[in-house]
Order: sequence, then structure tokens, then C-alpha cells
Amino acid sequence: MKRPPLFAAWRETLQSGYGGRELRGDIAAGLTVGIIAIPLAMALAIAVGVAPQHGLYTVLIAAPLIALTGGSRFNVSGPTAAFVVILLPITQQFGLGGLLLCTMLAGLILIALGLLRAGKLITFVPYPVTLGFTAGIGIVIATLQLKDVLGLTLTEQPQHYVEQLGLLAQALPSAQPGDGLVAALCLVVLIVWPRLVPKVPGHLVALVVGALAGMALESSGLAVATLGERFSYTADDVIHPGIPPLLPDFAWPWLLPGPDGQPLTLSFELLHQLLAPACAIAMLGAIESLLCAVVADGMTGSRHDPNAELLGQGIGNLVAPLFGGITATAAIARSATNVRAGAFSPLAAIIHAGVVLVAILWLAPLFSYLPMAALAALLLMVAWNMSEAPHVLKTLRIAPRSDVLVLLTCLVLTVLFDMVLAVGVGLLLAAGLFIKRMSELTDTTSLRHGRSHLLADLPEHVAAYTIRGPLFFGAAEKALGVLRRFNPDVKIVIVDISAVPMLDMTALAALENVLLDYKKQGIALILCGSSARVRLKLRRVGIHLLEGQLYYVRDLVQARAKAFWLLSPNAMTTAAG
Repeated sequence: MKRPPLFAAWRETLQSGYGGRELRGDIAAGLTVGIIAIPLAMALAIAVGVAPQHGLYTVLIAAPLIALTGGSRFNVSGPTAAFVVILLPITQQFGLGGLLLCTMLAGLILIALGLLRAGKLITFVPYPVTLGFTAGIGIVIATLQLKDVLGLTLTEQPQHYVEQLGLLAQALPSAQPGDGLVAALCLVVLIVWPRLVPKVPGHLVALVVGALAGMALESSGLAVATLGERFSYTADDVIHPGIPPLLPDFAWPWLLPGPDGQPLTLSFELLHQLLAPACAIAMLGAIESLLCAVVADGMTGSRHDPNAELLGQGIGNLVAPLFGGITATAAIARSATNVRAGAFSPLAAIIHAGVVLVAILWLAPLFSYLPMAALAALLLMVAWNMSEAPHVLKTLRIAPRSDVLVLLTCLVLTVLFDMVLAVGVGLLLAAGLFIKRMSELTDTTSLRHGRSHLLADLPEHVAAYTIRGPLFFGAAEKALGVLRRFNPDVKIVIVDISAVPMLDMTALAALENVLLDYKKQGIALILCGSSARVRLKLRRVGIHLLEGQLYYVRDLVQARAKAFWLLSPNAMTTAAG
């Protein structure tokens, strides 16, 4: 048995050579991505219904663990927007403790997938499915940010999208102009700044501008909600605004607050309830991490180890919740920035976690002044980039109708219900449409006189057909059913199966039925051109050479000779004897 593929990214780094130039690139990339990760981690933690420090703890613990043990040199892991639609309902139903426990279960599932070497299976998720559910997630995330963008006061937080829209519409009279102005200003900076000064992260500039604008509006009498007003922590029996400037403590998730504020009770029933969302987290984490690694490979010419990456993601998500970290996965935008900033090894992702550590210990008091509208604007841009609207529109315009149907189905189901249902239905729909397309490629045609010069002089007692394409459950009955429709005087049937690459059990059973019919009617079957693989399958199910009933020949020349021999008086005497 092969050893677990841990530390694959580090092995590739050492094999590629590492020196001072590569170290400088890793440091520059780590600092750049770390600055971007700070506001995103806090904003995404808020989006899933927990305090902002839990997003920072995720980067602090999960990111270096995944970088150390994973399979991609350039992936940068942490909280990502894709998980918002899955994690928010978990937080609402099970509280912080339930969310962290569910993340640990997902980590175990990812580790199992890595050990089972299931990394390659993720490549079987069709592009329309991925594009559909990511676009749907982008729409949901954008909708969730409208509350803080407009400063709305909501009486509750419904789980269903249509109910959310209705509640937002009802709350529009409570909109605060100060929050709206800060959000608009931050969006302008996020859009314009990267075009003017691409080397300086626009996220940082937008938050600084938003904080200054918020303070200016507050002094002029316009209320602007800040992070310090929304979140607080207790130290030495004193309540402080914002996030604690402290390292996270170890705590078992089931000892943390549930939905009612009381510690959870660890039980089989709780684990049973969390298993389905944990599978969803693991599935999405695997898809996003491996897609991210593929993107990084395309940008750098490297090769990642998918099984090692799954192991690394599993270890990170198993350990991080013990220190307050929420679900982590590789982030495509941060990983692409990592590559563009000069990263060479996983050390860049570890340095980016170090930047977050410095922010927690020395900059935490300043985060209290960040406007909630600025963080919401940041997530609006993330949602827009995630939705890939240009790609969606292009796909709708040029893709086959079946792919368009899959994309729209996944998008609508993600928005109206949830991502798990969307991906499940999308995969089933894509598989069904694929089976239909494959079955249309398989056909059976008659080799009548003139169609094949080799069989031009065969008598009317001989029928000849050719089957092209795979014989599987979607095509077998249609293709083999033709072999039963011919002139009653036919005594020999030649079937050219040289263009049949495979048969499944449905096809084998259908062929056995054909042979039984032929036996009752006294018809001999000549199979022509079968590959070794196809013939082995036929023999395994008992379809052997049977004198007077079934013959195997190499090509149509031998099939013609065998047909004439079977029609000769000597052959008739032999068969009768």
C-alpha cells in the first residue's frame, strides 16, 4: 500500500530548488495576501453568523496546517465566500459550537477522501454544474449583504431566499443614508483602485477610506454602524468593543454555545444531524480546493497532488475548530494573487498567516472602527467575482442547450434551496443528458448488398449488420433490438462489432436474449472483429463459441467465408449430426 501523500507540495518545492530569490518572493507574496486576508476573513465570519475573530483564527490555524501538509505549492486557504450559503444555516440551527463540530466532521471526511485517493474524482464534476452553483452562491451572498450595505433593521433572519427578499423589502424604510454612502464609496474604490494602482491591494485602501468616511459622517450627524458596535468580547469582567487582541484558546466545540447560548450536548443524534451538512462542506471544500490548485498550476506550470491536497484540507479543518476556526478551503482569488505576487512555495501561505497573527495582537482595537457597510461592500465585490457573470452569459449564448439547462437548474436550485440539492440534481441531470448523447452515438445499420463489396454476393439467407459505439444500458436495447427484425428466411446473421469499444451487463443480457431467440429459430450468429476486451467479457458471461449457433471471426472476409461454409451441404450435415 502506498504511503499517504502528505507534504507533497514541500517535496516538489525542494526538488525544484530553493534559494534567496525564492525566499524573497514568498515573503512578498505572503505579506500581500495577508493584508488582503484580514478584512476578508472578518467579513466572511460575520456573513456566516459568527464573530469576526473566528475568521482570523481560521487563517491563523488552518492556513499554515494546510500549507504544511497539502499538495499544492500555491494554494492559500482560509474562509471563502462559497461556504456562506452552507455555514449560515448551520450557525442559525446549531450555534457556534455546532458549526465548529460540523467543520471537524467535514475534516474527517476530507481526510478519508485523501486516503482513498479520491482526488481525481472531482474532475468528473461538469463545468456547467460548477458554474451554475458558484453563480447561485454569488447571488445569495450579494443578497445577504444588502442589510449592512443599506443599514437595514431586520426583525429576523429567515433561511429561505424568497423570505429574505420579502423581509429586506419590508425593512427598506429603515435604511440609513450613512451606511449607504460608505458602501457606495468603498465599492467605487474597489472597482477603480486596482486599475490605477494594481500593486497596492484595493481591499486595504477601501477599508481605510470607508473607516475615514464613516468617522466623518458620524461627526456630521449621520449614523454609521461599526464592527465595534455590533461585536464585543469580555476580559476581566469588562466588556470591550470589537475583537479580542488575544490568541485563541483550545476548546472542544461541543462545550461552546449552541443556538440558545448554552453549551451543546454531544450525542449521536447531534452527529447524525450534522453529518449531511458536513458532507456538503467536504464536497464543496474538495471541489473548490482542487479547482484552485488547477488554476494555480495553469498560472505556474506546476503540478499539484490532489490526494495530498485533500489530506491537507482535512487536517486543517479538523484542527482549526479546536481553536475557534471555522471552515477553511483554498481561495482562488487569494491563491491567484499569491502567484502574481511572486510566491514559490507553501511558505508564502504560512507567512500570510503570520500577518494575520500580527493583526490580531497589535491591530485588533483599530478594527472596531471598521464600518459594517465597508465590509459588506467588500463581500459584494467577492460575490460579483464569484458569480462569473461574463462566463455565465457566454455559456448561455454559445453552449449546447443541454449544458444551458444544467447551468440554469443548478443556479436556480442554489438560490431558492441549497447548494447540496443543486449539485446533486445538476450531476444527475448532466449524467442523464450525457447518457442520452452517448446512446445517440451508438447505432446498428444493415450491410446490404452494395454497402459492403465484401458481402455483395451473399445470398438472401444471410443478413449482415454493423454496430458502432459503446453498448451500455442506455443504448443496448435499441442497438441489439435491430438484430431481431429481418426476413423470416434468414438462417445466418453476421454482426460486425469491431467498432464496439465496450459492453456492460445490460448489453450482455440483451445479447444472450438474442442468442436464445436465434437458437429457437435455428439461426447462426457470426460475431466479427470483436476486440480482446469485448471477447473476454462475452466469454465471462458464458457466450462462448457454439458449433452451429455462435462463431467468432476476425474480419468480414472470414465472416463471408464462414457464412458460405455454413450454407454448404457439408456444414448442414455436420450441424444435423
